[in-house]
Amino acid sequence: MKKVVGVNFRENGRTYFFNPNDLELKIGDQVIVETKMGQEFGTVKILNREIDETKLKEPLKDIIKIATRNDIKHQEENIEEENKASDIFKKKVKEYNLNMNLVETRYLFDNSKLIFYFTADNRVDFRELVKDLASIFRTRIELRQISIRDQVKLLGGNGICGLKLCCCSFLKDFDGVSIKMAKEQNLSLNTSKITGNCGRLMCCLKYEQNVYEEKMKKLPHIGAIVKTESGEGTVDGVEVLKEIITVKLKDEEGNNYKKKYNAQEITIIKDNKNTDDNQEKLEEQEIKELEKIEAMDKKEQKNASIDDDI
Repeated sequence: MKKVVGVNFRENGRTYFFNPNDLELKIGDQVIVETKMGQEFGTVKILNREIDETKLKEPLKDIIKIATRNDIKHQEENIEEENKASDIFKKKVKEYNLNMNLVETRYLFDNSKLIFYFTADNRVDFRELVKDLASIFRTRIELRQISIRDQVKLLGGNGICGLKLCCCSFLKDFDGVSIKMAKEQNLSLNTSKITGNCGRLMCCLKYEQNVYEEKMKKLPHIGAIVKTESGEGTVDGVEVLKEIITVKLKDEEGNNYKKKYNAQEITIIKDNKNTDDNQEKLEEQEIKELEKIEAMDKKEQKNASIDDDI
Protein backbone atom coordinates (compact mmCIF):
# COMPACT_ATOMS: atom_id res chain seq x y z
CA MET A 1 0.00 0.00 0.00
CA LYS A 2 1.15 3.50 -0.87
CA LYS A 3 0.50 6.52 1.34
CA VAL A 4 -0.81 9.46 -0.68
CA VAL A 5 -2.05 13.02 -0.20
CA GLY A 6 -5.03 14.59 -2.03
CA VAL A 7 -4.52 18.03 -3.57
CA ASN A 8 -7.01 20.40 -5.24
CA PHE A 9 -6.11 23.10 -7.76
CA ARG A 10 -9.55 24.69 -8.02
CA GLU A 11 -12.25 25.31 -5.44
CA ASN A 12 -14.72 23.09 -7.31
CA GLY A 13 -12.08 20.94 -8.95
CA ARG A 14 -11.14 17.33 -8.80
CA THR A 15 -8.84 15.98 -6.07
CA TYR A 16 -5.58 14.47 -7.33
CA PHE A 17 -3.30 12.18 -5.38
CA PHE A 18 0.42 12.80 -4.97
CA ASN A 19 3.39 11.26 -3.22
CA PRO A 20 3.85 13.29 0.01
CA ASN A 21 7.62 12.86 -0.32
CA ASP A 22 8.06 12.50 3.49
CA LEU A 23 6.79 16.06 4.04
CA GLU A 24 4.91 16.87 7.25
CA LEU A 25 1.60 18.12 5.85
CA LYS A 26 -1.78 19.14 7.22
CA ILE A 27 -5.19 19.89 5.69
CA GLY A 28 -5.20 23.35 4.12
CA ASP A 29 -1.47 23.49 3.46
CA GLN A 30 -0.60 25.16 0.18
CA VAL A 31 1.93 23.16 -1.80
CA ILE A 32 3.91 23.11 -5.03
CA VAL A 33 3.52 19.88 -6.98
CA GLU A 34 4.86 18.35 -10.18
CA THR A 35 2.26 17.63 -12.90
CA LYS A 36 2.28 16.58 -16.56
CA MET A 37 2.17 20.23 -17.54
CA GLY A 38 4.77 21.53 -15.08
CA GLN A 39 4.74 22.94 -11.57
CA GLU A 40 1.35 23.77 -10.05
CA PHE A 41 0.13 25.49 -6.89
CA GLY A 42 -2.49 23.57 -4.91
CA THR A 43 -4.11 23.00 -1.53
CA VAL A 44 -4.00 19.81 0.54
CA LYS A 45 -7.52 18.38 0.99
CA ILE A 46 -6.88 14.74 1.99
CA LEU A 47 -4.18 13.33 4.27
CA ASN A 48 -2.66 9.90 4.84
CA ARG A 49 -4.82 7.86 2.51
CA GLU A 50 -3.46 4.48 1.45
CA ILE A 51 -4.03 3.07 -2.02
CA ASP A 52 -2.99 -0.13 -3.76
CA GLU A 53 0.03 0.68 -5.95
CA THR A 54 -0.95 -2.05 -8.44
CA LYS A 55 -4.14 -0.11 -9.26
CA LEU A 56 -2.30 3.08 -10.20
CA LYS A 57 -2.58 3.82 -13.91
CA GLU A 58 0.71 5.72 -13.84
CA PRO A 59 3.40 6.58 -11.25
CA LEU A 60 2.48 9.19 -8.67
CA LYS A 61 3.90 12.67 -9.08
CA ASP A 62 5.66 14.26 -6.11
CA ILE A 63 4.73 17.13 -3.85
CA ILE A 64 7.84 19.27 -4.31
CA LYS A 65 7.49 21.43 -1.21
CA ILE A 66 5.18 23.35 1.09
CA ALA A 67 4.60 26.80 -0.42
CA THR A 68 6.67 29.60 1.10
CA ARG A 69 5.54 33.20 1.52
CA ASN A 70 7.28 34.06 -1.73
CA ASP A 71 5.48 31.19 -3.48
CA ILE A 72 2.11 32.39 -2.20
CA LYS A 73 2.92 35.94 -3.29
CA HIS A 74 3.94 34.66 -6.73
CA GLN A 75 0.65 32.75 -7.03
CA GLU A 76 -1.30 35.90 -6.14
CA GLU A 77 0.62 37.76 -8.84
CA ASN A 78 -0.23 34.98 -11.29
CA ILE A 79 -3.93 35.43 -10.52
CA GLU A 80 -3.65 39.16 -11.22
CA GLU A 81 -1.88 38.45 -14.50
CA GLU A 82 -4.54 35.88 -15.42
CA ASN A 83 -7.23 38.56 -15.06
CA LYS A 84 -5.27 40.91 -17.33
CA ALA A 85 -4.70 38.11 -19.84
CA SER A 86 -8.44 37.37 -19.88
CA ASP A 87 -9.20 40.95 -20.90
CA ILE A 88 -6.61 40.84 -23.68
CA PHE A 89 -7.90 37.48 -24.90
CA LYS A 90 -11.49 38.76 -25.17
CA LYS A 91 -10.30 41.80 -27.08
CA LYS A 92 -8.31 39.68 -29.51
CA VAL A 93 -11.19 37.28 -30.05
CA LYS A 94 -13.31 40.21 -31.20
CA GLU A 95 -10.53 41.44 -33.48
CA TYR A 96 -10.32 38.03 -35.16
CA ASN A 97 -14.11 37.71 -35.19
CA LEU A 98 -14.05 34.28 -33.55
CA ASN A 99 -17.05 32.66 -31.86
CA MET A 100 -15.41 31.75 -28.56
CA ASN A 101 -16.59 32.10 -24.97
CA LEU A 102 -13.71 32.38 -22.48
CA VAL A 103 -14.28 30.27 -19.36
CA GLU A 104 -10.97 30.44 -17.50
CA THR A 105 -7.43 31.73 -17.90
CA ARG A 106 -4.66 29.94 -16.07
CA TYR A 107 -0.91 30.33 -15.69
CA LEU A 108 1.16 27.36 -14.61
CA PHE A 109 2.88 28.23 -11.34
CA ASP A 110 6.28 28.55 -13.00
CA ASN A 111 4.78 30.69 -15.81
CA SER A 112 6.00 28.19 -18.40
CA LYS A 113 2.57 28.12 -20.04
CA LEU A 114 -0.59 30.24 -20.23
CA ILE A 115 -3.78 28.27 -20.88
CA PHE A 116 -7.11 29.70 -22.06
CA TYR A 117 -10.17 27.46 -21.60
CA PHE A 118 -13.13 28.29 -23.80
CA THR A 119 -16.41 26.95 -25.11
CA ALA A 120 -17.70 27.19 -28.68
CA ASP A 121 -20.53 25.68 -30.69
CA ASN A 122 -18.11 24.35 -33.31
CA ARG A 123 -14.41 23.82 -33.86
CA VAL A 124 -12.50 27.09 -34.12
CA ASP A 125 -9.42 27.84 -36.21
CA PHE A 126 -7.43 29.90 -33.73
CA ARG A 127 -3.91 29.45 -35.12
CA GLU A 128 -3.40 33.14 -35.89
CA LEU A 129 -4.81 34.09 -32.51
CA VAL A 130 -2.30 31.82 -30.74
CA LYS A 131 0.61 33.44 -32.60
CA ASP A 132 -0.63 36.88 -31.62
CA LEU A 133 -1.06 35.91 -27.96
CA ALA A 134 2.39 34.30 -27.84
CA SER A 135 3.98 37.54 -29.07
CA ILE A 136 2.17 39.46 -26.32
CA PHE A 137 2.78 37.21 -23.32
CA ARG A 138 6.17 35.76 -24.31
CA THR A 139 5.35 32.26 -23.08
CA ARG A 140 3.82 29.08 -24.44
CA ILE A 141 0.14 29.52 -25.22
CA GLU A 142 -2.50 26.80 -25.22
CA LEU A 143 -6.16 27.25 -26.17
CA ARG A 144 -8.32 24.42 -24.93
CA GLN A 145 -11.94 23.93 -25.96
CA ILE A 146 -13.97 22.37 -23.12
CA SER A 147 -17.59 21.29 -22.74
CA ILE A 148 -20.49 23.23 -21.26
CA ARG A 149 -20.52 20.68 -18.43
CA ASP A 150 -16.94 21.65 -17.54
CA GLN A 151 -17.90 25.33 -17.61
CA VAL A 152 -20.63 24.77 -15.01
CA LYS A 153 -18.22 22.64 -12.99
CA LEU A 154 -15.99 25.71 -12.69
CA LEU A 155 -18.84 28.07 -11.83
CA GLY A 156 -20.47 25.80 -9.21
CA GLY A 157 -24.07 25.89 -7.98
CA ASN A 158 -26.94 23.72 -6.74
CA GLY A 159 -29.08 21.27 -8.64
CA ILE A 160 -32.89 21.03 -8.67
CA CYS A 161 -32.54 18.60 -5.74
CA GLY A 162 -31.23 21.50 -3.63
CA LEU A 163 -27.80 19.92 -3.16
CA LYS A 164 -24.44 21.01 -4.48
CA LEU A 165 -23.96 19.98 -8.12
CA CYS A 166 -22.53 16.47 -8.46
CA CYS A 167 -19.79 17.71 -10.79
CA CYS A 168 -18.69 20.20 -8.11
CA SER A 169 -18.67 17.73 -5.23
CA PHE A 170 -17.86 14.11 -6.05
CA LEU A 171 -18.32 13.41 -9.75
CA LYS A 172 -14.93 12.97 -11.40
CA ASP A 173 -15.78 12.13 -15.01
CA PHE A 174 -18.74 12.87 -17.27
CA ASP A 175 -20.30 9.66 -18.55
CA GLY A 176 -22.62 9.60 -21.54
CA VAL A 177 -26.28 10.27 -20.71
CA SER A 178 -29.13 9.61 -23.14
CA ILE A 179 -32.86 10.19 -23.57
CA LYS A 180 -33.24 6.40 -23.51
CA MET A 181 -32.21 6.39 -19.84
CA ALA A 182 -34.94 8.86 -18.92
CA LYS A 183 -37.53 6.81 -20.81
CA GLU A 184 -36.50 3.56 -19.14
CA GLN A 185 -36.73 5.24 -15.73
CA ASN A 186 -40.27 6.45 -16.52
CA LEU A 187 -39.27 10.10 -16.13
CA SER A 188 -41.10 12.95 -17.74
CA LEU A 189 -39.43 13.68 -21.06
CA ASN A 190 -39.68 17.38 -20.47
CA THR A 191 -36.57 19.41 -21.23
CA SER A 192 -36.86 21.59 -18.13
CA LYS A 193 -37.16 18.56 -15.84
CA ILE A 194 -34.33 16.33 -17.06
CA THR A 195 -31.63 18.89 -17.93
CA GLY A 196 -29.24 20.40 -15.43
CA ASN A 197 -27.70 23.82 -14.88
CA CYS A 198 -25.49 23.22 -17.92
CA GLY A 199 -28.48 22.71 -20.20
CA ARG A 200 -27.43 19.12 -20.84
CA LEU A 201 -29.14 15.91 -19.70
CA MET A 202 -28.61 15.50 -15.95
CA CYS A 203 -25.64 13.35 -14.94
CA CYS A 204 -27.72 11.64 -12.22
CA LEU A 205 -29.75 9.83 -14.89
CA LYS A 206 -26.75 7.52 -15.14
CA TYR A 207 -26.54 6.55 -11.46
CA GLU A 208 -29.38 4.00 -11.30
CA GLN A 209 -29.45 3.02 -14.96
CA ASN A 210 -27.74 -0.34 -14.42
CA VAL A 211 -30.34 -1.25 -11.80
CA TYR A 212 -33.19 -0.29 -14.12
CA GLU A 213 -31.70 -2.29 -16.97
CA GLU A 214 -31.32 -5.41 -14.81
CA LYS A 215 -34.81 -5.18 -13.36
CA MET A 216 -36.48 -4.53 -16.71
CA LYS A 217 -35.07 -7.80 -18.03
CA LYS A 218 -37.62 -9.62 -15.86
CA LEU A 219 -40.44 -7.06 -15.70
CA PRO A 220 -43.18 -6.52 -18.33
CA HIS A 221 -43.32 -3.31 -20.35
CA ILE A 222 -46.29 -0.97 -20.59
CA GLY A 223 -48.84 -2.48 -22.95
CA ALA A 224 -47.88 -6.08 -22.17
CA ILE A 225 -50.63 -8.72 -21.72
CA VAL A 226 -50.36 -10.42 -18.32
CA LYS A 227 -52.23 -12.99 -16.26
CA THR A 228 -53.32 -12.09 -12.72
CA GLU A 229 -55.47 -13.67 -10.03
CA SER A 230 -58.30 -11.52 -11.40
CA GLY A 231 -57.79 -12.62 -15.01
CA GLU A 232 -55.92 -11.24 -18.00
CA GLY A 233 -55.11 -7.57 -18.25
CA THR A 234 -52.86 -4.98 -19.83
CA VAL A 235 -49.88 -3.39 -18.04
CA ASP A 236 -50.62 0.28 -17.50
CA GLY A 237 -47.67 1.25 -15.32
CA VAL A 238 -44.38 -0.14 -13.99
CA GLU A 239 -42.64 0.97 -10.79
CA VAL A 240 -39.29 -0.52 -11.68
CA LEU A 241 -37.38 -0.17 -8.39
CA LYS A 242 -40.30 -1.45 -6.28
CA GLU A 243 -41.20 -4.08 -8.88
CA ILE A 244 -44.86 -3.03 -8.67
CA ILE A 245 -47.00 -3.50 -11.79
CA THR A 246 -50.24 -1.59 -12.43
CA VAL A 247 -52.61 -3.69 -14.53
CA LYS A 248 -55.73 -2.53 -16.37
CA LEU A 249 -58.51 -5.11 -15.97
CA LYS A 250 -62.20 -5.45 -16.78
CA ASP A 251 -64.89 -6.44 -14.30
CA GLU A 252 -67.85 -8.71 -15.04
CA GLU A 253 -69.81 -5.78 -16.46
CA GLY A 254 -67.00 -4.80 -18.82
CA ASN A 255 -65.91 -1.73 -16.88
CA ASN A 256 -62.20 -0.95 -16.77
CA TYR A 257 -60.35 -0.69 -13.45
CA LYS A 258 -56.74 -0.75 -12.35
CA LYS A 259 -54.99 -2.81 -9.72
CA LYS A 260 -51.41 -3.03 -8.49
CA TYR A 261 -49.51 -6.30 -8.17
CA ASN A 262 -46.08 -7.39 -7.08
CA ALA A 263 -44.11 -8.63 -10.08
CA GLN A 264 -44.13 -12.17 -8.61
CA GLU A 265 -47.94 -12.20 -8.63
CA ILE A 266 -48.36 -11.92 -12.40
CA THR A 267 -47.40 -13.98 -15.43
CA ILE A 268 -46.38 -12.37 -18.71
CA ILE A 269 -48.42 -13.71 -21.61
CA LYS A 270 -47.20 -11.33 -24.29
CA ASP A 271 -44.71 -8.57 -23.62
CA ASN A 272 -44.63 -5.22 -25.42
CA LYS A 273 -41.10 -3.94 -25.95
CA ASN A 274 -42.09 -1.02 -28.13
CA THR A 275 -40.29 1.77 -26.29
CA ASP A 276 -41.68 4.48 -28.55
CA ASP A 277 -45.07 4.76 -26.80
CA ASN A 278 -44.07 7.57 -24.47
CA GLN A 279 -42.28 9.40 -27.26
CA GLU A 280 -45.38 9.42 -29.43
CA LYS A 281 -47.31 11.24 -26.69
CA LEU A 282 -44.85 14.11 -26.63
CA GLU A 283 -44.95 17.23 -28.70
CA GLU A 284 -42.73 16.90 -31.76
CA GLN A 285 -40.87 20.09 -30.83
CA GLU A 286 -40.02 18.68 -27.36
CA ILE A 287 -38.53 15.54 -28.89
CA LYS A 288 -36.44 17.55 -31.33
CA GLU A 289 -35.12 19.72 -28.51
CA LEU A 290 -34.09 16.68 -26.45
CA GLU A 291 -32.41 15.06 -29.43
CA LYS A 292 -30.55 18.28 -30.13
CA ILE A 293 -29.29 18.42 -26.52
CA GLU A 294 -28.19 14.79 -26.64
CA ALA A 295 -26.33 15.35 -29.92
CA MET A 296 -24.50 18.40 -28.55
CA ASP A 297 -23.51 16.43 -25.46
CA LYS A 298 -22.01 13.63 -27.55
CA LYS A 299 -20.15 16.17 -29.66
CA GLU A 300 -18.70 17.94 -26.61
CA GLN A 301 -17.43 14.69 -25.09
CA LYS A 302 -14.64 14.86 -27.68
CA ASN A 303 -13.43 18.14 -26.18
CA ALA A 304 -10.69 18.39 -23.61
CA SER A 305 -11.50 18.46 -19.90
CA ILE A 306 -10.39 21.05 -17.38
CA ASP A 307 -8.87 18.16 -15.41
CA ASP A 308 -6.64 16.81 -18.20
CA ASP A 309 -3.54 18.72 -17.13
CA ILE A 310 -2.56 17.00 -13.90
